[in-house]
Amino acid sequence: MAFHRASKAKPKSARSPILVLVAAVTAIALLFLFSSLLSTTASKPNLLQHRQQKQQFEKYLYWGTRIDCPGKHCGSCEGLGHQESSLRCALEEAIFLGRTFVMPSRMCINPIHNKKGILHHSTNASSEELWAASSCAMDSLYDIELMSGTVPVILDNSKEWYRVLSTSMKLGARGVAHVEGVSRFELKENSRYSDLLLINRTASPLSWFMECKDRNNHTAIMLPYSFLPSMAAGKLRDAAEKIKASLGDYDAIHVRRGDKIKTRKDRFGVARTLHPHLDRDTRPEFILCRIAKWVPHGRTLFIASNERTPGFFSPLSVRYRLSYSSNYSHILDQLIENNYQLFMIERLIMMGAKTFIRTFKEDETDLSLTDDPKKNTKLWQIPVYNADETC
Repeated sequence: MAFHRASKAKPKSARSPILVLVAAVTAIALLFLFSSLLSTTASKPNLLQHRQQKQQFEKYLYWGTRIDCPGKHCGSCEGLGHQESSLRCALEEAIFLGRTFVMPSRMCINPIHNKKGILHHSTNASSEELWAASSCAMDSLYDIELMSGTVPVILDNSKEWYRVLSTSMKLGARGVAHVEGVSRFELKENSRYSDLLLINRTASPLSWFMECKDRNNHTAIMLPYSFLPSMAAGKLRDAAEKIKASLGDYDAIHVRRGDKIKTRKDRFGVARTLHPHLDRDTRPEFILCRIAKWVPHGRTLFIASNERTPGFFSPLSVRYRLSYSSNYSHILDQLIENNYQLFMIERLIMMGAKTFIRTFKEDETDLSLTDDPKKNTKLWQIPVYNADETC
């Protein structure tokens, strides 16, 4: 009888489990190392971005020691909005040229827009003391580090700026060029300028923003109107957030009166104004009529205004719960040094509203209290007070 013998399996090598274990450990180690590298890279995007930006913006652009100066505004200054238009223009050129912008370390405060009393000074004060008393630190208004995430910025009182000046002097003609009347396109394309460490621009003597004459062409605008308001200093943003949290769900209006409704008499003694409907349109009875279709009855309405008459907006309370920045003195009194800071906080609050109504339209889609254009042809007209239509 034949027997079928069971075949013996070949004995496995004693080293086989050890090799499998080593291979597994090695694979896990490599996987861990790889994931750690990915994690490290992902956790530091800002650092990598900052290094790339620093390489890109290793050259500098300087427009002057003060906004709109040199020029007609060296001895005086315009309001915050006017100066921001000029500053935004300079920042756009820095972006276009791929340069770090050297920002003035202080901003002039127009006395019309300030009531904090910092402008009282001795008649014997030096020009430097007068400038310090009529200006505020730029970094008390804006978050320079936050701004540098879009366009690198240094202040003109910083160590880096002094280093740049020192280096440019050592480089001589290869270090700096003082330019006037040269277009930004030539500054970028002409190696005579583009290779220099520092471009010292003399901007328009009228105002810096005149260098951005094509701002009506929206495709040429690199920075939106909302850019600088959103770059407010950290402490101002924090205060705005506290007030917004207290307001809850709210709407907001910005009522520009004051300087905008001023009149002057013509040679016949007739009062005229640049905005003929503005005084009428920003009175409470007309505001109620205008905003009724946008803001429902019973809503909380935050009001920011340069109107100084006490109780001026009280008639609005028949329909809305009114709120002002003055209601939050416990947050603002220890923080606010001037009206520029106050308005920057108010702007952030208004930007957070469910419905925001401006005085004038900035864009076609904006809601506004008046149909008068913000910018005009300097045509002085007789003010209009009668209603165009019934409410």
